[in-house]
Amino acid sequence: MTPSTPVTFALYFGNRGFFPETLIAAARQELDAAVKHAGYGTLILDAGATRYGAVETVAEGAVYADFLARNRGRFAGVILCLPNFGDETGAVAALRDAGVPILVAAYPDELDKMGFSERRDAFCGKFSIMDVFCQYRLPFTAFTPHVVHPTSEVFRSHLHAFAAVCRVAGGMRRMTVGAVGARTTAFKTVRFDELALQRYGITTEALDLSEVIRRVRSVNTTGTAFRDKAERLRVYTRWDGVPAEARETLARLGVVLDELIAEYQMDALALRCWIELEQELRISPCVLLSEINDRGIPAACELDVCNAVAMHALRLASGRPATCLDWNNNYGDDPDKCILFHCGPVPQSLMTAKGRVIDHPMFAKAMGAGCGFGCNVGRIAPAPLTFASAKTEDGRLVFYLGEGAFTADPIADDFFGCAGVAQIADLQRKLLAIGRQGYRHHVSVTTGHAAEAVREAFVRYLDYTVTEL
Repeated sequence: MTPSTPVTFALYFGNRGFFPETLIAAARQELDAAVKHAGYGTLILDAGATRYGAVETVAEGAVYADFLARNRGRFAGVILCLPNFGDETGAVAALRDAGVPILVAAYPDELDKMGFSERRDAFCGKFSIMDVFCQYRLPFTAFTPHVVHPTSEVFRSHLHAFAAVCRVAGGMRRMTVGAVGARTTAFKTVRFDELALQRYGITTEALDLSEVIRRVRSVNTTGTAFRDKAERLRVYTRWDGVPAEARETLARLGVVLDELIAEYQMDALALRCWIELEQELRISPCVLLSEINDRGIPAACELDVCNAVAMHALRLASGRPATCLDWNNNYGDDPDKCILFHCGPVPQSLMTAKGRVIDHPMFAKAMGAGCGFGCNVGRIAPAPLTFASAKTEDGRLVFYLGEGAFTADPIADDFFGCAGVAQIADLQRKLLAIGRQGYRHHVSVTTGHAAEAVREAFVRYLDYTVTEL
C-alpha cells in the first residue's frame, strides 16, 4: 500500500441486546457517510446478514468474519463502531483473524437522552471491548477523547490518523529495500543486520556497485529511457555551469537506478554514493536521489539502509516525500534549533525553490575539481516536520520518533548542499538520548505531523521497538 492508494475501511457495528438496538440503523448510515465524506472507501455488511446489521453473538461474529475473509485485500483496516454498549465476545469472534488494524470507536451519550430506551452506555462498553481484546492479544487502536460522534470534526481527524496507521502497518509488513553497493569502509555508523530486517518482513537486495557502473557505461543514449531521463533532470533543477559530459553521465546513472528499482521491485533504496562514482564516473549522485525521493521512492545516501526503511514509514504516514539528512550544526546559541543538511538528496517538493547542481566541494578538495558534479544546492522550505531514525540491535528493529518544524531562519549563502533550520522542543535532551542510545548521525524527515500514527503502527501492529526521546 502506498500513500496514493485509496484507503478502504470495513465497518463493524457492535450490539448488546440489553441496550437500545434502535440506534444501530442510524449509526450504519452516519458512519458510512462520515467515512466517505472524509475521502475513504467503505465495506459494510449487508443489513440483513445479521440482526440489525450488527454483531452480538458468536454466530453473528462468524458471519462477519466470513464477510472479511471474502473481501480480503479490499480493506486496510476495520472501524469497530459501538452505537450502544456492544458485545465483546461477538467482537472477538468477528475480528480475531482480521489481520489489519482495528479502530475502536464509541458513540457519546447525550445529557438529555439518558432514559433506558435512549442511553447508549458505549462509554462503558468500549472498555469491555478493549479489555477482552487485550486478553486475546488482539491489537487495536483507540484515540482520545474516549467517545466521539462520527459526524464530528474530531472523528474526522481520527480517521486521517487511522488511515496513516493502516498505510504504515500494511506497507511495512512486506517491503524490499535495495542496498546498492557495499558500506563505505569509514562509515561503521550505517552497519545493519539483514536477518533482523528479514524477521520483520523487510527483504534487502544487495547489489554490487561495479555492476551499476558497467550498466551506466552501456546505456543507449539514443534510446527513449535515456532521452526521457535527461529531459526530466533538465527541468527538475538548475544546471548552469555543469559540463555536458557530467549531465549525460548523471542521466545514464538515473536510467540504471530506475531499472534496478523496477527489476527488484524496490520500495526504497540506499546507495553507496562515494568515492567510486566520483572516481570512475566523475559525478556525485545527490541530485538523482533528490529526484527519486520526489517521485515518492525513498532513496537514502551513504548506504544507510535502516534510514531508507525509516523514510518509507514516514512517507507512508504523511503521504509526502521523505529524505535522509544529517544532524549537522548548531544554530547559534538557540538550544532548540539546529541545521539539518545533506549534499542534495532533498526532494524538490520539500525545497523553497529549484536547486542548483554544482561540483561537490568535498570531492573537489579530496580528488580535484570536476569529479563530483551532482551536489544539489538549495534550502528546505518552512513546514511542520516528523523525524525518525532506525537501527538494528540484537535482532530487533529499533526506532526513535519526534516532531518539530522547519523554520524560515536564514542559513549562510555559502553553506553548500541542501539544508534547513529545524526547531524541536527540548532538543538538547533528545540529542543526548539519541547519542547515548547509539543511533547514527542521520535522521529521516517528512513534512507534517505524523509521529503518533507511525508510533501506533510500529508498536501495536509491527512489533518494532521505539526509543522514547
